[in-house]
Amino acid sequence: MVPKIRRGSRTHGLLVYLYGPGKRDEHIDAHLVGSWDGFAPDPGRDTSPDPDPKVTLARLAAALDLRVKQAGTEAPAEHVWHCSVRTDPGDRTLTDAEWSTVARRLVHAVNLAPEGDPDGCRWVAVRHADDHIHILATMVRGDLRRPRMNYDFKKAQAECRRIEKEMGLRQLKPGDGTGAKTPTSAERFKAERTGRTEAPRETLREAVRQALAGAATEEEFFTRLREAGLRVKMRNAPSGDAIGYNVALPGDRNRDREPIWFAGSILAPDLSLPKIRRRLADSTADQTTPSAASGRPDWSPPARERRSATGIAECAAILLDSDSDEAAAQLVGVGELLDAVAQTSPAATRAELGAAARAFERATRSHVRAQRADTRAIRSAARGIIQAGSALGRGEDGGTTAMLVSTLVLVALAAARWHSARGHAQQAHASRQTAEHLLAAYSQAAATPMQALRDQGRALPEAERRTHEATIRAALPETGLRADSSSTKTDALAATLAQAEQAGHDPKALLQQAIDMHELDTAEDVNDVLVWRLRRLAQLPAHPGEATRRPQASTSQPKTSANRTSNLTAPTAPARPAASDPRNRPPRR
Repeated sequence: MVPKIRRGSRTHGLLVYLYGPGKRDEHIDAHLVGSWDGFAPDPGRDTSPDPDPKVTLARLAAALDLRVKQAGTEAPAEHVWHCSVRTDPGDRTLTDAEWSTVARRLVHAVNLAPEGDPDGCRWVAVRHADDHIHILATMVRGDLRRPRMNYDFKKAQAECRRIEKEMGLRQLKPGDGTGAKTPTSAERFKAERTGRTEAPRETLREAVRQALAGAATEEEFFTRLREAGLRVKMRNAPSGDAIGYNVALPGDRNRDREPIWFAGSILAPDLSLPKIRRRLADSTADQTTPSAASGRPDWSPPARERRSATGIAECAAILLDSDSDEAAAQLVGVGELLDAVAQTSPAATRAELGAAARAFERATRSHVRAQRADTRAIRSAARGIIQAGSALGRGEDGGTTAMLVSTLVLVALAAARWHSARGHAQQAHASRQTAEHLLAAYSQAAATPMQALRDQGRALPEAERRTHEATIRAALPETGLRADSSSTKTDALAATLAQAEQAGHDPKALLQQAIDMHELDTAEDVNDVLVWRLRRLAQLPAHPGEATRRPQASTSQPKTSANRTSNLTAPTAPARPAASDPRNRPPRR
């Protein structure tokens, strides 16, 4: 149940709209379901002799405005309180009596008309559709004082959460005021008329977020915005210094044929120019273009950057599991990394990765603030991915995409636990949604390389295969993390250990290092996670068709990854009893 609150100054005009046909003839059988005294005239169902709806509507407006006129100049300029309340599409249809109860509870909750108060404000509730009502109240009490209505939106939201539970409706997650503003009804209707899949503010929000991903300077950010085809207008102080910016979509104009501008702060709380500047100052990304280190395998730039980002994402997951408020900064960096991956992902995974990035946007904002917001490593990883360009969906590019996405699933689940521990219901839900989209993207990206690895595992000599299976069984604990006992589940892991041994690594030590890096109990498939960790640590090709090269030093992380993670102080993965809670586990597929 979603309440939306607005304020205005035209009681009669709002009633005309509520009792009219609507902008698309969607208003059907408009009528009152509740009022301040239960006897208000109803323009929709007036049963008096020879009723005239216009006359009745004027009588209703006059009755609602009576105390406003009596208060004279003491009345507020915007004296109309308008709240629409809508149920979820999957909810049952409420009766008029139930909607009346909802209206009375809401005007009581926001202190407009407390139960038992004879001087409460006058109000009516109009229903002209099955799934919602409109509450109109005039904000002058019977004693001609203004009602005390501090935090009316939060109070209405809290009351709706209680009503949902009591009436058996879908229970929405309580918010904390950090979410982005949703499109208005007018914006949604316009998007439908013009054939857009979403309202312009949503398109602009995603475009601004993507332009910010990995940007090193303010100038680079605005250059990216213009290169994306957006209109950009700066707001300057009298001194000439920029204090804000507005963006608009080409072709999106108002009735006067002027561009419809949105300020960054209107798109999302963290997209205002001051907050963007703070992010750039706190986590200045490396402005140099990454290049292959001497002596390392000569992988393509997209593959190399994805490998580097995987190690950095592991560190972010460990910081989130440390349950420190300092991890709040990492959530912003993870959001940028997801935006970077979504922009450069292969076509097969682009839709799911884009959905993951959009979902995680809600998880990046909360009232928790890190004292040391150092996200240089993760922002540099996002920058490297952007600069490396789009990855192919095959070969090493496709394999390293699967490698990175596998780790990002664990990061999203760590973010869900971090938010849940702080009561951030909406952000935790968004993190779990992100994990689901990432799991879908992983299934697409990993299908080919994992099947090739399984085939290689089955082709191993019997004695060598048994040796590696014994190593796997010995390394994984009996509780919770043990690999599946069937040999088909460990084929890819056995093949990876065999290739690591051929490249000069100690399989047992390398496997233990991979296990110790980060928890595995939330992994969808422990074997898959270990395969990608091993292949990154041992610098093995992510796609089995690539040639295996012997690294310079055994069981060491790639140099680029080590350099970038130097700015992340990653504690040892802590024991987390909360991970055993079934609510914190990923959806099983």
